[in-house]
Amino acid sequence: MRIDVLTLFPEMFTGVFGSSILKHAQESGIVQYRAVDFRAYADNKHRKVDDYPYGGGAGMVLRAQPLFDAVDDLIKDEQKRPRVVLLCPQGERYSQKKAEQFSKEDHLILLCGHYEGYDERVREYLVTDEVSIGDYVLTGGELGAMVIADSVTRLLPGVLGNAESAITDSFSTGLLEHPHYTRPADFRGMKVPEILLSGHHKNIENWRSRESLKRTWERRPDLLEGKALSEKEQKWLDEFTRKE
Repeated sequence: MRIDVLTLFPEMFTGVFGSSILKHAQESGIVQYRAVDFRAYADNKHRKVDDYPYGGGAGMVLRAQPLFDAVDDLIKDEQKRPRVVLLCPQGERYSQKKAEQFSKEDHLILLCGHYEGYDERVREYLVTDEVSIGDYVLTGGELGAMVIADSVTRLLPGVLGNAESAITDSFSTGLLEHPHYTRPADFRGMKVPEILLSGHHKNIENWRSRESLKRTWERRPDLLEGKALSEKEQKWLDEFTRKE
């Protein structure tokens, strides 16, 4: 997979792409990252990428020309047009489901903006997706692009040591993940649930499923709205509600 980031601050990505899982994925040849300064594509001698908005108003707007030319250059040798993702507050809220969609692509281009916003023609004619990582405003799209690159990379085959890790993560199943424990079994009087020490795999799996549902009900009940539950899960949910 190839992930290109169009940004005015490529140096921000050095540590992210050169560390941990993302570094391993690139060194293993599973993914290739590039942070591209789209200022280099500006068609004026001062490499100016923004201008005043038509109609007046506060702030500056990113010009369409540098972004269109940068994308054209990145895809010039490709027959299939890749997903071009605009990071912006107005976009679809990013989710695990979206990460899974992106992970099936061969090439992603992430557009990071600054200033007041983008020329609207970028939205209308250049991008395929608009994404926001949350209901708040950041200085630019770089942090959002890092989030997307990380969440997508870990879903690629061969990136994680255990392929099931990504499958059982919170949100991958539609529920929050169950609690985890490790040694020692008794730490300062705080003990690991006995069932996890029993060695009875079916009972452990059952406990984890119940705890996953319970944690979701307690912390993110919105995730349960409209979710199809099994008969067993519905029984557990009824128990939680009665105790409440």
